[in-house]
Amino acid sequence: MKRFRKAVLLSLGLALLAGRTGAAEISHGATDPNQDRTLSPYFFIENGDSTIDRLPLKETRADVHIAGVIADVVVTQVYRNEGSRPLSARYVFPASTRAAVHGMTMQVGDQRIRAKIREKQAAKQEFEAARAAGKSAALLEQQRPNVFTMNVANVMPRDEIRVELHYSELLVPTDGTYEFVYPTVVGPRYSNQTAAPETGAWLKSPYLHQGEPPAYKFALETRVAAGMPIDELLCPSHRTRVDWEDGNTARVRLDPGEADGGNRDYILRYRLAGRQVQTGLLLYPGQDEKFFLLMVQPPRRVEPRQIPPREYIFVLDVSGSMSGFPLDTAKALIRELAGGLRPVDRFNVLLFSGASRLLAPRSLPASEENVRQAIAAVEGERGGGETELGAALERAMALPETAGTSRTTIVITDGFVEAEAGIFEQIRTHLDRSNLFAFGMGTSVNRHLIEGMARAGQGEPFIVTEPADAKKAAKRFEDYVRSPVLTHVKVESADFETYDVEPPSIPDLFAERPLVIFGKWRGKASGTLRVTGLGGEGNYEKVFDVAKATPAADNQALRYLWARTRVARLADDGAGNRSDDIDGTRQAVTALGLKYELLTAYTSFVAVRETVRNPDGAAQAIDQPLPLPQGVSDLAVPEPELPPLAGLALLLLGLAGTGRAWPRRTSLR
Repeated sequence: MKRFRKAVLLSLGLALLAGRTGAAEISHGATDPNQDRTLSPYFFIENGDSTIDRLPLKETRADVHIAGVIADVVVTQVYRNEGSRPLSARYVFPASTRAAVHGMTMQVGDQRIRAKIREKQAAKQEFEAARAAGKSAALLEQQRPNVFTMNVANVMPRDEIRVELHYSELLVPTDGTYEFVYPTVVGPRYSNQTAAPETGAWLKSPYLHQGEPPAYKFALETRVAAGMPIDELLCPSHRTRVDWEDGNTARVRLDPGEADGGNRDYILRYRLAGRQVQTGLLLYPGQDEKFFLLMVQPPRRVEPRQIPPREYIFVLDVSGSMSGFPLDTAKALIRELAGGLRPVDRFNVLLFSGASRLLAPRSLPASEENVRQAIAAVEGERGGGETELGAALERAMALPETAGTSRTTIVITDGFVEAEAGIFEQIRTHLDRSNLFAFGMGTSVNRHLIEGMARAGQGEPFIVTEPADAKKAAKRFEDYVRSPVLTHVKVESADFETYDVEPPSIPDLFAERPLVIFGKWRGKASGTLRVTGLGGEGNYEKVFDVAKATPAADNQALRYLWARTRVARLADDGAGNRSDDIDGTRQAVTALGLKYELLTAYTSFVAVRETVRNPDGAAQAIDQPLPLPQGVSDLAVPEPELPPLAGLALLLLGLAGTGRAWPRRTSLR
């Protein structure tokens, strides 16, 4: 009888849970996107069907070549179908916010196909037509400047499809340190609304549970040819082996034990001998257009004698994705920053997840007691809930102002939200009340959000990937905000015809990093470029003789880097604007993407093998599951809403598992 009762309970519980699973699938976009509660991610569950390979991405690797200040990167993704049914797979992956993606190829068997750049909807239509016709195809789309999706269609059983994408990136040193970052995984993004599948489907991604290694192998090799003696080279994120070709050139390989290292950003830092930085002029003599890059080392910082009183508003993300390492690191950062305030300074703390909580209705004097209370309040946080950054920023920026102080807002978050454009516009509209510095916390930070917030707030971005970095980041921040390195910057040319210069105007420079100026030029490579400004020691001037820079075909990357810089500025300028401005931005960015063969928000790469290999066109759609970033807990992925009776089902399963199906009937004696 007991076995019978247990079997009944198990059957009832499993039936109810089947309804829960079905509801979860609908909620996360597998069936009916119109019924979505949110676009939140969900956990991957293997269905046990051996005919379907639900993990078709087998390997992703990057080959990086750094020559001088330019990194050229080839990313290879290997898809293999080890099941017995045709697949069409989608993989969401990150890239550097500064990456100019300018090429893609697809290889099926011995045939190699070079992808074409198309307007985004045209590329998608070409891909969908190829998929329906049973042809193998690949589609690379940009969802955010640092988030891409790769779609591969009709991966037949025992097929191997290799997709390569090519990008270039400019490396700009800070305080004499060069840093190359290769992001490896997109953290789960919370969204509080539904969206059209073509704009928001990537948010509904499956994730492995906390601590589970990536389902694919990760490999990366970097060759650094600095052109000058390298004094120091290290990789704080991964175990590596370094082979030196000579004093100027090193080859960095991942340790074999890092095959599962695709759950955190790869970071490589190096310094040149004597903390030199590569400054000067690079020229590219293109056939239709000629490009230049000017890098100018600014003067060293000089501390001012008098620092005005300042007001600091700390906006701290305590959502579920920050639980554990990111929040612990954020706490350490606030301890350092708040502990370094002067008595004449004021501060406030706003903690946010789904809602927000203020330390005080007005900013408090930075007394020892007030700072101690603030740190105690922060220390009590454990992380939970969803990330509503926009509402938190609105509340922080609406705080009453303190007369005679300079306000700075400091946002500390991992950036796992999806409404970046609206946040940038929100910051811009409050620049008359506060500038903004953004701190990104965690091993796989949303750098697009962190860097975009800092640009919009005319501040600097900071990325803290380890608890040990918090103290150094706090010290760097203190140094930055005390005084700018260079103000009133101007760039003028004489007898050297320049045009389409980026950026059009140069803001005050806070960090000790080179000025970076892109542009085009006509005529002969002669004349001068003159940079002037006001530094801590007075007037600053630097003159460059153009004739001393030799135009070189090897500098072709300048073409793509200039276009990427122009696209980024247009996107920032158009974020959050009205429909007319957005349409103008779309047209301008689309034209740049097509002309320079560049991946953008409105242009995509598509490659099609014209042979029909799957005649009926039927293929199982697979979303490649992603690992949670290292240090991020399961709390980053919200649980789907339970349908009615699901809670009862879980209770019945629990009772069945313990052997206590229900209480025994008691008789009176």
